[in-house]
Amino acid sequence: MINPLIILLALACGVFARRIGLPPLIGYLIAGFIAFQLFPDDGEALAPFADAGVLLLLFTIGLRLSLPSLMPRYVWGTAVLHMVIVVPTTALVIVVGGMVYSPMAPDTLWSVGSLAFALSFSSTVFAVKMFEERGETTSFYAGISIGILVIQDIMAVVYLVLATGEYPSVYALLLLALPLSLPVIRRVLSAAGHGELLYLCALLLAFGLAELFEWVSLKSGLGALVAGMLVAVADRQRAKAIYRQFVSFKNLALVAFMLQIGYYGLPSLPMLCIALSLALLVLLRPILYFGLLTLFGLRARTGWLAGLSLFTYSEFGLIVGAAAAASGALAEEWVTTLALAMAFSFVLAAPFNQRAHKLYRENIDALERFQRTTRLPVETIGSLNGATTAVLGMGRIGRGAYAALEEAGVKDIVGIEENFDIAANLTKQGFHCVHGDATDPDFWEQTGLSQCTLILVNLSNYTESLAVINLAEDIGYAHKLVVTTRFPHDYEALLADGHTAYYLFDDVGRHFAQHVLQQSVSKQSV
Repeated sequence: MINPLIILLALACGVFARRIGLPPLIGYLIAGFIAFQLFPDDGEALAPFADAGVLLLLFTIGLRLSLPSLMPRYVWGTAVLHMVIVVPTTALVIVVGGMVYSPMAPDTLWSVGSLAFALSFSSTVFAVKMFEERGETTSFYAGISIGILVIQDIMAVVYLVLATGEYPSVYALLLLALPLSLPVIRRVLSAAGHGELLYLCALLLAFGLAELFEWVSLKSGLGALVAGMLVAVADRQRAKAIYRQFVSFKNLALVAFMLQIGYYGLPSLPMLCIALSLALLVLLRPILYFGLLTLFGLRARTGWLAGLSLFTYSEFGLIVGAAAAASGALAEEWVTTLALAMAFSFVLAAPFNQRAHKLYRENIDALERFQRTTRLPVETIGSLNGATTAVLGMGRIGRGAYAALEEAGVKDIVGIEENFDIAANLTKQGFHCVHGDATDPDFWEQTGLSQCTLILVNLSNYTESLAVINLAEDIGYAHKLVVTTRFPHDYEALLADGHTAYYLFDDVGRHFAQHVLQQSVSKQSV
């Protein structure tokens, strides 16, 4: 059983980290170092939860795997080229660090490569948290970042399998028949329906296949990854529901993993210096990502935002480092050093990502010099075709607003949707819909959005809506802009600042009753 005081430490340090603008993961790491001093005998109790966190991390990666999203050259090409450039560069820093502090000098070329490989990943947790806070999880650049992260995670899983040095059992060949289980998995998922039965079924698959892979002398993590992939192939919609639920479980279990890192021991001064040197090296990472993404024909804005989201070292790198230490390829001191380097990289990356859009607007001319003249279709900014009314965000509510405006006789309406595939499907359905990002100053300038006399902002995240408001003010938008909100306090804040807002759930009961009465009258008339 985990000591409740360790949980209290994790909570206190996590809250403190968030209050000063840093990811809570850093707080959990600090809590681990403190717990190691206060409760040195309680580290073993964290192990089962830490192992579960790693398995759930790999399972959720499998749930998220989508081959079409990994196929574009700018995704897999960027991931591979980044690793080809970063691994040798980082290896050089590691070798120099070993010369400065001989106890941490790697013994073999494999050790150097393992360390450099572990430091070549970017943090999935950091990136996803940033997307969620800005309400940009469905944006084009977020999709690119997630694709790169998935490829990096796959490479890490391959390493974890190879790092053991053990050959699989002959019975491992039977695992090739796992795709034949897809119809059974599909029926079981359907029978489970929704809610806790579905999640229990997913847990059974994740931990069951993990145990099966261990039984045939393969890594349990690979089994969890394969389980996620099978669920995703069997039922994509339920896989998305499971992923949304399991992300929280996975993050909670990874807290134990971060706490466990602290039990590798307190860092010495040389270890701190090496970690800081590695953290300073990470400052080159967003520049490299920006250069590679623009080289593949993406816009400067896309390369800038994606590069910043991939700024940090990864918690998955710690898992690789811990596995290398367990196999004897690395000294245990390196695990603590990797953890510190990751923490320092989070400290460096957080302020840049919090001001990502503002920094782009301030440096737009300099950044656009690196754009290629030819554009990919998905990066081409469309035309509003003279529309005077725009609906930003074409989800269920946005589509309803669009239809209501048409029924009221409003002419020249355009819907703006940041997801390229959704925009294309809506166009096929008869909507005048344009793919674009409402927080993109280039989009406002090149499409003439600022000339629309009415703009309805219905975005998935309040922070993103505020970004649209700020951008509209920066460019001097002088017409009517109305923002939907999902929470009363956001609605009141907008009104207090002099904006026009609409609370989505105001009078929803009245509208529901009116709909029921209308349906009743219609049936009686028939």
